[in-house]
Amino acid sequence: MTRQLSLNAFIYPSGHHEAAWRHPQSRPDRIYDVAYYQEIGRTAEAAKLDAVFFADGPALRTNVKHNAASGLEPITLLTAIATATTHLGLIATASTTYYEPYNLARLFSTLDHISGGRAGWNIVTTGTDLAAANFGLAAHPDHATRYARAREFVDAVVALWNSWEDDAILLDRAAGVYADTDKIHPIDFVGEYLSVRGPFNAPRTPQGHPVLVQAGASNDGRAFAGKYAEAIFTAHQRLEDAQAFYADIKAKAREFGRTAEHVKILPGISPFIADTEAGAKRLEREFNELTVPEYGLKQLEAIAGQSLRRLPLDEPVPLELFNDAGDVTDNGQSRRQVVAGIVQRERPTVRGLLHRLAGARGHRVFAGTPEQVADTIEEWFRNGAADGFNVMPPYYPGGLEVFAEQVVPILQQRGLFRTEYTGTTLRDHFGLPRPESRFTPRPALAQ
Repeated sequence: MTRQLSLNAFIYPSGHHEAAWRHPQSRPDRIYDVAYYQEIGRTAEAAKLDAVFFADGPALRTNVKHNAASGLEPITLLTAIATATTHLGLIATASTTYYEPYNLARLFSTLDHISGGRAGWNIVTTGTDLAAANFGLAAHPDHATRYARAREFVDAVVALWNSWEDDAILLDRAAGVYADTDKIHPIDFVGEYLSVRGPFNAPRTPQGHPVLVQAGASNDGRAFAGKYAEAIFTAHQRLEDAQAFYADIKAKAREFGRTAEHVKILPGISPFIADTEAGAKRLEREFNELTVPEYGLKQLEAIAGQSLRRLPLDEPVPLELFNDAGDVTDNGQSRRQVVAGIVQRERPTVRGLLHRLAGARGHRVFAGTPEQVADTIEEWFRNGAADGFNVMPPYYPGGLEVFAEQVVPILQQRGLFRTEYTGTTLRDHFGLPRPESRFTPRPALAQ
Protein backbone atom coordinates (compact mmCIF):
# COMPACT_ATOMS: atom_id res chain seq x y z
CA MET A 1 0.00 0.00 0.00
CA THR A 2 1.34 3.45 -0.90
CA ARG A 3 2.02 5.96 1.85
CA GLN A 4 -1.16 7.73 2.93
CA LEU A 5 -1.84 11.02 4.66
CA SER A 6 -3.10 11.14 8.23
CA LEU A 7 -5.70 13.87 8.85
CA ASN A 8 -7.12 14.84 12.24
CA ALA A 9 -9.78 17.42 13.02
CA PHE A 10 -8.53 19.57 15.90
CA ILE A 11 -11.74 20.64 17.65
CA TYR A 12 -11.66 24.09 19.19
CA PRO A 13 -15.11 25.13 20.42
CA SER A 14 -16.14 27.88 17.96
CA GLY A 15 -13.10 27.60 15.71
CA HIS A 16 -9.37 28.21 15.75
CA HIS A 17 -9.53 31.86 14.81
CA GLU A 18 -9.71 33.89 18.01
CA ALA A 19 -12.63 35.93 16.69
CA ALA A 20 -14.56 32.94 15.33
CA TRP A 21 -17.19 33.22 18.06
CA ARG A 22 -18.14 36.67 16.73
CA HIS A 23 -18.60 35.51 13.14
CA PRO A 24 -22.10 34.47 11.97
CA GLN A 25 -20.77 31.19 10.55
CA SER A 26 -19.78 29.87 14.01
CA ARG A 27 -21.95 28.46 16.80
CA PRO A 28 -20.64 29.68 20.18
CA ASP A 29 -24.11 29.12 21.61
CA ARG A 30 -23.60 25.35 21.26
CA ILE A 31 -20.15 24.82 22.79
CA TYR A 32 -21.63 23.16 25.88
CA ASP A 33 -24.01 20.99 23.83
CA VAL A 34 -22.80 17.40 23.48
CA ALA A 35 -24.84 16.94 20.28
CA TYR A 36 -22.75 19.70 18.66
CA TYR A 37 -19.56 17.69 19.17
CA GLN A 38 -21.21 14.45 18.08
CA GLU A 39 -22.24 16.16 14.83
CA ILE A 40 -18.65 17.33 14.30
CA GLY A 41 -17.46 13.78 14.94
CA ARG A 42 -19.87 12.40 12.36
CA THR A 43 -18.68 14.99 9.82
CA ALA A 44 -15.07 13.93 10.42
CA GLU A 45 -15.93 10.25 10.17
CA ALA A 46 -17.92 10.72 6.94
CA ALA A 47 -14.75 12.20 5.44
CA LYS A 48 -12.75 9.19 6.73
CA LEU A 49 -10.50 11.36 8.89
CA ASP A 50 -8.17 9.54 11.26
CA ALA A 51 -9.30 11.24 14.46
CA VAL A 52 -10.68 14.23 16.29
CA PHE A 53 -8.46 15.91 18.86
CA PHE A 54 -9.24 18.06 21.90
CA ALA A 55 -6.71 20.29 23.64
CA ASP A 56 -7.24 20.96 27.34
CA GLY A 57 -5.91 22.75 30.38
CA PRO A 58 -6.99 22.47 34.03
CA ALA A 59 -7.68 26.18 34.57
CA LEU A 60 -9.94 28.95 33.31
CA ARG A 61 -8.18 31.00 30.68
CA THR A 62 -7.65 34.61 31.71
CA ASN A 63 -8.73 35.81 28.26
CA VAL A 64 -12.24 34.33 28.46
CA LYS A 65 -13.58 37.90 28.47
CA HIS A 66 -12.92 38.14 24.71
CA ASN A 67 -13.22 34.56 23.47
CA ALA A 68 -15.64 31.69 23.94
CA ALA A 69 -14.04 28.94 26.01
CA SER A 70 -15.46 25.49 26.64
CA GLY A 71 -14.44 23.87 29.91
CA LEU A 72 -15.88 20.44 29.14
CA GLU A 73 -13.57 17.62 30.21
CA PRO A 74 -12.32 16.07 26.96
CA ILE A 75 -12.12 12.38 27.84
CA THR A 76 -15.75 12.36 28.94
CA LEU A 77 -16.70 14.31 25.83
CA LEU A 78 -14.84 11.88 23.57
CA THR A 79 -16.75 9.02 25.16
CA ALA A 80 -19.95 10.71 23.99
CA ILE A 81 -18.48 11.09 20.48
CA ALA A 82 -17.47 7.41 20.58
CA THR A 83 -21.13 6.44 20.94
CA ALA A 84 -22.01 8.50 17.85
CA THR A 85 -19.26 7.09 15.60
CA THR A 86 -17.79 3.70 14.72
CA HIS A 87 -14.28 4.26 13.30
CA LEU A 88 -13.14 7.78 14.17
CA GLY A 89 -10.07 8.08 16.41
CA LEU A 90 -10.47 9.99 19.68
CA ILE A 91 -7.50 11.95 21.05
CA ALA A 92 -7.52 14.06 24.21
CA THR A 93 -4.97 16.10 26.11
CA ALA A 94 -4.19 15.20 29.73
CA SER A 95 -1.42 16.60 31.90
CA THR A 96 1.34 14.59 33.55
CA THR A 97 1.72 17.42 36.06
CA TYR A 98 -1.88 17.50 37.30
CA TYR A 99 -2.93 13.85 37.11
CA GLU A 100 -1.66 10.73 38.84
CA PRO A 101 -0.65 7.76 36.65
CA TYR A 102 -3.24 5.27 37.89
CA ASN A 103 -6.32 7.45 37.43
CA LEU A 104 -5.18 8.73 34.03
CA ALA A 105 -4.43 5.17 32.90
CA ARG A 106 -7.99 4.18 33.87
CA LEU A 107 -9.59 7.09 32.00
CA PHE A 108 -7.85 6.39 28.70
CA SER A 109 -8.10 2.61 29.03
CA THR A 110 -11.84 2.95 29.58
CA LEU A 111 -12.19 5.23 26.53
CA ASP A 112 -10.22 2.72 24.47
CA HIS A 113 -12.40 -0.20 25.59
CA ILE A 114 -15.65 1.72 25.07
CA SER A 115 -14.63 2.84 21.58
CA GLY A 116 -13.20 -0.48 20.43
CA GLY A 117 -9.60 0.74 20.29
CA ARG A 118 -9.83 4.33 19.06
CA ALA A 119 -8.23 6.32 21.91
CA GLY A 120 -5.11 8.47 21.90
CA TRP A 121 -3.49 10.40 24.75
CA ASN A 122 -1.91 13.78 23.96
CA ILE A 123 0.78 14.01 26.63
CA VAL A 124 1.42 17.50 28.01
CA THR A 125 3.22 18.82 31.06
CA THR A 126 1.01 21.98 31.17
CA GLY A 127 2.77 25.17 30.15
CA THR A 128 0.68 27.67 32.10
CA ASP A 129 1.09 28.35 35.80
CA LEU A 130 -2.65 29.11 36.19
CA ALA A 131 -3.33 25.51 37.18
CA ALA A 132 -1.02 25.30 40.19
CA ALA A 133 -3.36 26.93 42.70
CA ASN A 134 -6.23 24.73 41.55
CA PHE A 135 -4.29 21.72 42.80
CA GLY A 136 -3.00 23.10 46.08
CA LEU A 137 0.47 23.93 44.77
CA ALA A 138 2.32 27.09 45.76
CA ALA A 139 3.93 27.30 42.31
CA HIS A 140 3.92 25.59 38.93
CA PRO A 141 6.89 23.17 38.62
CA ASP A 142 9.70 24.39 36.38
CA HIS A 143 10.18 23.13 32.85
CA ALA A 144 12.92 20.58 33.63
CA THR A 145 11.03 19.16 36.61
CA ARG A 146 7.83 18.80 34.60
CA TYR A 147 9.60 16.81 31.90
CA ALA A 148 11.44 14.63 34.40
CA ARG A 149 8.11 13.78 36.05
CA ALA A 150 6.51 13.26 32.62
CA ARG A 151 9.07 10.61 31.66
CA GLU A 152 8.35 8.68 34.86
CA PHE A 153 4.62 9.22 34.39
CA VAL A 154 4.51 7.75 30.88
CA ASP A 155 6.69 4.81 31.88
CA ALA A 156 4.32 4.05 34.78
CA VAL A 157 1.13 4.43 32.71
CA VAL A 158 2.38 2.20 29.88
CA ALA A 159 3.51 -0.40 32.42
CA LEU A 160 0.04 -0.35 33.99
CA TRP A 161 -1.66 -0.78 30.62
CA ASN A 162 0.59 -3.74 29.89
CA SER A 163 0.41 -5.41 33.29
CA TRP A 164 -2.09 -7.99 32.03
CA GLU A 165 -0.90 -10.54 29.50
CA ASP A 166 -3.14 -10.79 26.44
CA ASP A 167 -4.38 -14.25 27.41
CA ALA A 168 -4.87 -13.55 31.14
CA ILE A 169 -8.67 -13.84 30.89
CA LEU A 170 -9.64 -17.53 30.83
CA LEU A 171 -13.42 -17.20 31.26
CA ASP A 172 -13.55 -20.84 32.34
CA ARG A 173 -17.10 -21.17 33.67
CA ALA A 174 -16.81 -24.90 34.35
CA ALA A 175 -13.76 -24.50 36.58
CA GLY A 176 -14.95 -21.23 38.06
CA VAL A 177 -11.81 -19.38 36.93
CA TYR A 178 -12.21 -16.01 35.26
CA ALA A 179 -8.57 -14.94 35.03
CA ASP A 180 -5.13 -16.50 35.41
CA THR A 181 -3.64 -14.32 38.14
CA ASP A 182 -0.14 -15.56 37.26
CA LYS A 183 -0.56 -13.50 34.10
CA ILE A 184 -1.50 -10.28 35.91
CA HIS A 185 1.60 -8.52 37.21
CA PRO A 186 2.39 -5.70 39.64
CA ILE A 187 4.59 -3.08 38.04
CA ASP A 188 6.38 -1.96 41.22
CA PHE A 189 7.36 1.35 39.63
CA VAL A 190 9.51 3.57 41.83
CA GLY A 191 10.99 6.81 40.53
CA GLU A 192 12.17 10.13 41.87
CA TYR A 193 8.72 11.72 41.53
CA LEU A 194 6.27 8.82 41.36
CA SER A 195 5.69 5.35 42.71
CA VAL A 196 2.98 2.96 41.48
CA ARG A 197 2.60 -0.63 42.64
CA GLY A 198 -0.03 -1.96 40.25
CA PRO A 199 -1.20 -4.16 38.71
CA PHE A 200 -3.83 -2.39 36.65
CA ASN A 201 -7.47 -3.29 37.24
CA ALA A 202 -8.41 -3.91 33.59
CA PRO A 203 -6.93 -5.96 30.73
CA ARG A 204 -5.14 -4.60 27.69
CA THR A 205 -7.32 -2.74 25.23
CA PRO A 206 -8.21 -3.73 21.64
CA GLN A 207 -5.23 -1.76 20.27
CA GLY A 208 -2.86 -2.88 23.07
CA HIS A 209 -2.90 0.55 24.62
CA PRO A 210 -3.95 4.04 23.49
CA VAL A 211 -1.76 5.84 20.96
CA LEU A 212 0.79 8.14 22.59
CA VAL A 213 0.64 11.66 21.14
CA GLN A 214 2.83 14.64 22.03
CA ALA A 215 2.98 18.30 21.04
CA GLY A 216 6.08 19.83 22.66
CA ALA A 217 8.76 21.09 20.27
CA SER A 218 11.26 22.52 22.77
CA ASN A 219 14.57 20.72 23.27
CA ASP A 220 13.10 18.65 26.11
CA GLY A 221 9.89 18.13 24.16
CA ARG A 222 11.65 16.80 21.07
CA ALA A 223 13.81 14.43 23.10
CA PHE A 224 10.67 13.24 24.87
CA ALA A 225 8.91 12.77 21.52
CA GLY A 226 11.80 10.77 20.11
CA LYS A 227 11.51 8.28 22.97
CA TYR A 228 7.75 8.03 23.47
CA ALA A 229 5.54 9.72 20.87
CA GLU A 230 3.73 7.78 18.16
CA ALA A 231 2.20 10.95 16.71
CA ILE A 232 3.45 14.51 17.13
CA PHE A 233 1.43 17.69 16.71
CA THR A 234 3.63 20.62 15.74
CA ALA A 235 3.49 24.20 14.41
CA HIS A 236 5.49 25.52 11.45
CA GLN A 237 5.08 28.42 9.05
CA ARG A 238 7.56 27.39 6.35
CA LEU A 239 8.28 24.18 4.46
CA GLU A 240 12.00 24.30 5.27
CA ASP A 241 11.37 24.63 9.02
CA ALA A 242 8.94 21.73 8.93
CA GLN A 243 11.48 19.64 7.00
CA ALA A 244 14.19 20.36 9.58
CA PHE A 245 11.87 19.43 12.46
CA TYR A 246 10.69 16.28 10.65
CA ALA A 247 14.24 15.08 10.03
CA ASP A 248 15.28 15.85 13.60
CA ILE A 249 12.39 13.90 15.19
CA LYS A 250 12.85 10.91 12.90
CA ALA A 251 16.57 10.85 13.76
CA LYS A 252 15.82 11.03 17.49
CA ALA A 253 13.39 8.12 17.17
CA ARG A 254 16.11 6.04 15.52
CA GLU A 255 18.53 6.95 18.31
CA PHE A 256 16.09 5.32 20.73
CA GLY A 257 15.99 2.18 18.57
CA ARG A 258 12.56 2.94 17.18
CA THR A 259 11.22 2.66 13.64
CA ALA A 260 11.00 6.22 12.30
CA GLU A 261 7.91 5.41 10.22
CA HIS A 262 6.08 4.65 13.47
CA VAL A 263 6.36 8.29 14.54
CA LYS A 264 3.79 10.39 12.67
CA ILE A 265 4.61 14.12 12.31
CA LEU A 266 1.41 16.17 11.99
CA PRO A 267 1.76 19.97 11.63
CA GLY A 268 -1.26 22.19 12.11
CA ILE A 269 -2.94 23.90 9.18
CA SER A 270 -5.86 26.34 9.48
CA PRO A 271 -7.44 26.77 6.04
CA PHE A 272 -9.74 29.56 4.89
CA ILE A 273 -11.42 28.02 1.84
CA ALA A 274 -13.46 29.65 -0.92
CA ASP A 275 -14.13 29.20 -4.64
CA THR A 276 -11.44 31.76 -5.48
CA GLU A 277 -8.20 32.75 -3.78
CA ALA A 278 -9.49 36.31 -3.50
CA GLY A 279 -12.65 35.05 -1.81
CA ALA A 280 -10.62 33.01 0.70
CA LYS A 281 -8.44 36.00 1.56
CA ARG A 282 -11.53 38.16 1.90
CA LEU A 283 -12.98 35.63 4.35
CA GLU A 284 -9.77 35.71 6.37
CA ARG A 285 -9.92 39.52 6.49
CA GLU A 286 -13.50 39.34 7.77
CA PHE A 287 -12.32 37.28 10.73
CA ASN A 288 -9.27 39.46 11.40
CA GLU A 289 -11.41 42.59 11.47
CA LEU A 290 -13.38 41.05 14.34
CA THR A 291 -10.35 40.60 16.58
CA VAL A 292 -10.00 42.44 19.90
CA PRO A 293 -6.39 43.72 20.25
CA GLU A 294 -6.45 43.30 24.03
CA TYR A 295 -7.02 39.56 23.59
CA GLY A 296 -4.18 39.11 21.11
CA LEU A 297 -1.78 41.23 23.15
CA LYS A 298 -2.24 39.00 26.19
CA GLN A 299 -1.32 35.96 24.15
CA LEU A 300 1.63 37.70 22.52
CA GLU A 301 2.90 38.96 25.89
CA ALA A 302 2.91 35.41 27.21
CA ILE A 303 5.19 34.43 24.31
CA ALA A 304 7.41 37.54 24.51
CA GLY A 305 7.68 37.34 28.30
CA GLN A 306 7.08 41.06 28.78
CA SER A 307 4.41 43.75 28.51
CA LEU A 308 3.81 45.09 25.00
CA ARG A 309 1.18 47.71 25.86
CA ARG A 310 3.69 50.49 25.22
CA LEU A 311 4.00 49.53 21.53
CA PRO A 312 1.83 51.40 19.00
CA LEU A 313 -0.38 48.93 17.17
CA ASP A 314 0.51 50.28 13.73
CA GLU A 315 4.29 50.42 14.22
CA PRO A 316 6.65 47.53 13.34
CA VAL A 317 7.33 44.90 16.01
CA PRO A 318 10.83 45.53 17.43
CA LEU A 319 13.17 42.76 16.30
CA GLU A 320 14.90 42.59 19.66
CA LEU A 321 11.78 41.21 21.35
CA PHE A 322 12.56 37.74 20.00
CA ASN A 323 16.31 37.77 19.40
CA ASP A 324 16.90 34.87 21.82
CA ALA A 325 14.32 32.50 20.33
CA GLY A 326 16.77 30.01 18.76
CA ASP A 327 15.95 27.99 15.66
CA VAL A 328 13.63 25.15 14.79
CA THR A 329 16.01 22.36 15.87
CA ASP A 330 17.50 24.05 18.93
CA ASN A 331 15.10 26.01 21.04
CA GLY A 332 13.66 25.99 24.51
CA GLN A 333 10.37 27.67 23.60
CA SER A 334 8.97 26.39 20.33
CA ARG A 335 6.10 28.85 19.90
CA ARG A 336 8.45 31.77 20.62
CA GLN A 337 10.65 30.57 17.78
CA VAL A 338 7.68 30.44 15.38
CA VAL A 339 6.72 34.03 16.24
CA ALA A 340 10.33 35.19 15.99
CA GLY A 341 10.51 33.79 12.47
CA ILE A 342 7.41 35.73 11.41
CA VAL A 343 8.81 38.97 12.88
CA GLN A 344 12.24 38.53 11.27
CA ARG A 345 10.95 37.59 7.81
CA GLU A 346 7.88 39.77 7.47
CA ARG A 347 8.58 42.79 9.70
CA PRO A 348 4.88 43.15 10.57
CA THR A 349 3.28 45.89 12.60
CA VAL A 350 2.03 44.89 16.02
CA ARG A 351 -1.52 44.80 14.64
CA GLY A 352 -0.34 42.77 11.65
CA LEU A 353 1.38 40.25 13.95
CA LEU A 354 -1.75 39.97 16.07
CA HIS A 355 -3.71 39.16 12.90
CA ARG A 356 -1.09 36.60 11.83
CA LEU A 357 -1.43 34.83 15.18
CA ALA A 358 -5.20 35.23 15.46
CA GLY A 359 -5.88 32.43 13.00
CA ALA A 360 -4.36 29.51 14.89
CA ARG A 361 -1.98 30.71 17.64
CA GLY A 362 1.16 30.30 15.52
CA HIS A 363 0.08 27.34 13.42
CA ARG A 364 0.08 27.80 9.67
CA VAL A 365 -2.91 29.72 8.28
CA PHE A 366 -3.59 29.25 4.57
CA ALA A 367 -6.23 31.02 2.47
CA GLY A 368 -7.05 29.59 -0.93
CA THR A 369 -9.25 27.42 -3.11
CA PRO A 370 -9.82 23.73 -2.30
CA GLU A 371 -7.23 22.84 -4.95
CA GLN A 372 -4.66 25.21 -3.45
CA VAL A 373 -5.23 23.80 0.04
CA ALA A 374 -4.79 20.28 -1.34
CA ASP A 375 -1.65 21.41 -3.20
CA THR A 376 0.06 22.74 -0.07
CA ILE A 377 -0.87 19.62 1.90
CA GLU A 378 0.57 17.44 -0.86
CA GLU A 379 3.73 19.55 -1.14
CA TRP A 380 4.55 19.16 2.56
CA PHE A 381 3.59 15.48 2.57
CA ARG A 382 5.74 14.57 -0.45
CA ASN A 383 8.76 16.65 0.57
CA GLY A 384 9.69 15.34 4.01
CA ALA A 385 7.81 17.91 6.09
CA ALA A 386 4.73 16.01 7.28
CA ASP A 387 3.10 12.60 7.52
CA GLY A 388 -0.26 14.33 7.64
CA PHE A 389 -1.94 17.32 9.24
CA ASN A 390 -3.87 18.44 12.25
CA VAL A 391 -6.64 20.34 10.45
CA MET A 392 -7.62 23.42 12.46
CA PRO A 393 -10.73 24.99 10.88
CA PRO A 394 -10.92 28.75 11.55
CA TYR A 395 -14.60 28.32 12.43
CA TYR A 396 -16.82 25.42 13.46
CA PRO A 397 -18.79 23.62 12.26
CA GLY A 398 -18.72 25.04 8.71
CA GLY A 399 -14.95 25.22 8.35
CA LEU A 400 -14.64 21.47 8.85
CA GLU A 401 -17.59 20.78 6.58
CA VAL A 402 -16.01 22.75 3.72
CA PHE A 403 -12.68 20.94 4.19
CA ALA A 404 -14.41 17.55 4.31
CA GLU A 405 -16.61 18.18 1.30
CA GLN A 406 -14.19 20.07 -0.97
CA VAL A 407 -10.57 19.30 -0.02
CA VAL A 408 -10.72 15.66 1.08
CA PRO A 409 -12.16 14.44 -2.27
CA ILE A 410 -9.23 16.09 -4.12
CA LEU A 411 -6.74 14.33 -1.85
CA GLN A 412 -8.60 11.06 -2.44
CA GLN A 413 -8.56 11.55 -6.21
CA ARG A 414 -4.79 12.04 -6.03
CA GLY A 415 -4.40 8.77 -4.14
CA LEU A 416 -3.11 10.53 -1.03
CA PHE A 417 -5.95 9.73 1.35
CA ARG A 418 -8.22 6.78 2.01
CA THR A 419 -11.68 6.49 0.50
CA GLU A 420 -12.73 3.94 3.13
CA TYR A 421 -11.40 2.91 6.52
CA THR A 422 -9.26 -0.22 6.25
CA GLY A 423 -9.17 -0.93 9.99
CA THR A 424 -11.11 -0.24 13.15
CA THR A 425 -8.55 1.20 15.58
CA LEU A 426 -6.64 4.47 15.72
CA ARG A 427 -3.44 2.46 15.30
CA ASP A 428 -4.89 1.00 12.10
CA HIS A 429 -5.65 4.49 10.79
CA PHE A 430 -2.15 5.80 11.62
CA GLY A 431 -0.45 2.65 10.29
CA LEU A 432 1.03 1.84 13.70
CA PRO A 433 1.63 -1.67 15.03
CA ARG A 434 -0.16 -3.02 18.09
CA PRO A 435 2.46 -2.87 20.87
CA GLU A 436 3.34 -6.14 22.53
CA SER A 437 3.08 -6.56 26.27
CA ARG A 438 6.45 -6.77 27.97
CA PHE A 439 5.29 -10.20 29.19
CA THR A 440 4.75 -11.58 25.69
CA PRO A 441 7.00 -14.65 25.27
CA ARG A 442 9.86 -14.11 22.85
CA PRO A 443 10.88 -16.84 20.38
CA ALA A 444 13.90 -18.83 21.52
CA LEU A 445 17.11 -17.89 19.74
CA ALA A 446 18.55 -20.54 17.44
CA GLN A 447 21.56 -22.29 18.91
